[in-house]
Formats: sequence, structure tokens, C-alpha cells
Amino acid sequence: MAENDYVTRVSEHLADIGMSRWDALLANQPEPSPFLKAAYLEALQASGSAVTDTGWTPRYLSLWQGDDLVAACPLYLKQHSYGEYVFDWSWAQAHEQHGIRYYPKGLVAVPFTPVPGPRLMGRDAASRAALVRALVDQVREWRLSSLHLLFLAPQDIEACEQAGLMLRHTVQFHWHNADASGTAFTDFDGFLASLQQEKRKKIRQERRKVAEAGVSFRHAEGPGITAADWDFFHRCYQQTYYEHGNAPYLQPGFFDRMQRDMADHWLLFIAEREGRPIASSLIGIDRSRGVAYGRYWGALERVDCLHFEACYYQPLTWCIAQGFRRFEGGAQGEHKMARALLPVRTTSAHWLAHPAFADAVDRFLDREGQGIDQYLEHLQARSPLRRDAP
Repeated sequence: MAENDYVTRVSEHLADIGMSRWDALLANQPEPSPFLKAAYLEALQASGSAVTDTGWTPRYLSLWQGDDLVAACPLYLKQHSYGEYVFDWSWAQAHEQHGIRYYPKGLVAVPFTPVPGPRLMGRDAASRAALVRALVDQVREWRLSSLHLLFLAPQDIEACEQAGLMLRHTVQFHWHNADASGTAFTDFDGFLASLQQEKRKKIRQERRKVAEAGVSFRHAEGPGITAADWDFFHRCYQQTYYEHGNAPYLQPGFFDRMQRDMADHWLLFIAEREGRPIASSLIGIDRSRGVAYGRYWGALERVDCLHFEACYYQPLTWCIAQGFRRFEGGAQGEHKMARALLPVRTTSAHWLAHPAFADAVDRFLDREGQGIDQYLEHLQARSPLRRDAP
């Protein structure tokens, strides 16, 4: 069999590919993400969080040479655009206004998880390129309106661009554990010293408000997170969604599986007042790479500035103590800049079946991309870092 001769398979369950095979392929990618692990994706499906009934029909695409898995990606047939964090509602509306069905569409992403990382797992660049071609072919065969690949790693972007897919950019905010000289911080005060005076003052004021409200924090990592802690966190998580008039994306069974199968990738902060837990934030962690990810938060009682303490200051203090190199703050949130989470560009790739719509979207993305460039320049000019730092 020639090097570029692959057999394409579409699977409804990761077990059909092999959980260990999937994870072995992931481990060979640059900057592998814990959120693409088989256990994570399986938990989303088995818990009923990302399934056909919720608008996410899993169809894992894989390429094989004999018994060797050479490329794979999570593919979903989507009946809506919720839980993606790259917004294409206007594209869907334009299709529908012209009598063209937009949903279902093809989506390569990790459901409800806007964390950049590998999406096209390949043995090498050639197999990754073949995977993109197989995706487009499969979407054509299913007569879907479009294909979307979200929050891509650099090697994925290259493969998609070479295949002629359109690129789209958004902005996230990430914190890096390094001062102006590139030296890691030794404590939170050292981190504050890297910021402009007004930013240092504001952060100290916010932290003081939480402390003066009688709130203290404890944290637990991995197996140290008890079943009671997980239950409390889920109450907080649900409360956040209900307050915004939405049903939670993630079902309780998802967190049960995280506790059972991926506990080492989670860090939980719990806020307490008068001996009672009142709020919590759940942070994803990857100790092997020294990266933490802000994921979920919720509170049962209102305390001024509690969100900032639970979701930024406590995690950053922990990251500094543990020598972690990066904390990713998740989707959107310009307010994060005041906490020294700086703007970074994230990229998605898109293919539309209808030529006229593809041309229109291409022109739209060109204009939008210019706006993103200007937005990044504007944000960089507002950097919270000290300008007089050596």
C-alpha cells in the first residue's frame, strides 16, 4: 500500500477506533490537549451531554493503513451552533433566507470547550493533509452545507490552509508566568510588581473586598477532590446557567466520569464563609506541560469581586507556586486584561459547499480579519504590564 493510500472509517463511538489507539495518536501531536483524550470525549457522549438529542451527533473520522491508525479527529453533525464559541449564526440565517439548509453542518471541535489545541491528529503532515481531504469528501457525501474546524493548533491551520479552507480569527486571553525578562514569578506579589500601578491597586482592592467579606478558599487537586466537592461544584455550575436562563450544557454524569477517569486533570477551588461553601471554580490542568485552563465557575451567594478571586487570583497564585507556565482564560472576556491575561489570536477553518455563499463568507472573513488585527493592536496598546520594566 502506498504511503498516501488510506482507508477512511466513520465511527459512532471511540471504542470502535480504540481508546488506547486514539490516546497514543494524541500523545504524538505537538502540544497534546487533555480535552482531546478519549476519556474526555467519551464522557461527553456517554453522559448525554454531546449526543444527537442535544444537537451533537458524534461521527469520529479516522484514516488507516492496515491495522495502523494514522490520523483521526472528532467530527460532529450539528443541528445548531450552540456550545461552539465561534459564531456563525448570520451564515445560517443567510442560508435559510435563500431556502438553503444550513443544519446539519459538519464540525470538528471539542464540544463546549474553547481551548486551542490539536484537532487533526496525524502521524505526520501528509496524514494530516489527507485527513482534511477526507473530511471535505465526507461532508460532500453527506450533502452537508459546511465544515468547520475550531480552535486549531498551528499544524492544523497549515493543513487547512493548504487544502484551501477559509481561516477565521478570534481573540482569547492567556496569562504567562514570566516577567519582562522572561523569569518566572516567585510569588503573587512578584507578579503584581510586573503590572502598572493602577492595575496593582485595583487587584489589591478586589482581593481585599473578598477577604473583608469573610471569604476564604481551599483547593483540592485530582483524587483529593471528594465526591462531596464534585457535587457542590455541580450545584454551582448549574446555578450559573440557570441565572442566565439557560440549561447547563454538561450533565452530571460528565463530572462523574471526570472524577473516575480524568481526576488528575482537575483542580477545584472552593470559597467558604462561616464554614459554608458558597462558590467554586474548576480549573483544567496539564502537569506534564505546565498549563492550566479556566473552565467553569458558579456561586450560591453573591460577594463583590468573588468571581475575580475564584477564577483568576486563586488559580494564578497556584500556578506561580506550582511553576506552571501558562493559564488560559477561555473564550472572550476583555475584562481579563486587567488581570494580566493578554490577548492571543485563535484560529478556525471553514468550508462551505455553496459556491456563492463560500465567496460571500470569504469576503466577509477578509473584512473581519482586518478588524481583528486592529482590535489586537488596540488591546496591545492597553497592556497592563509596566512600561518601565527592564
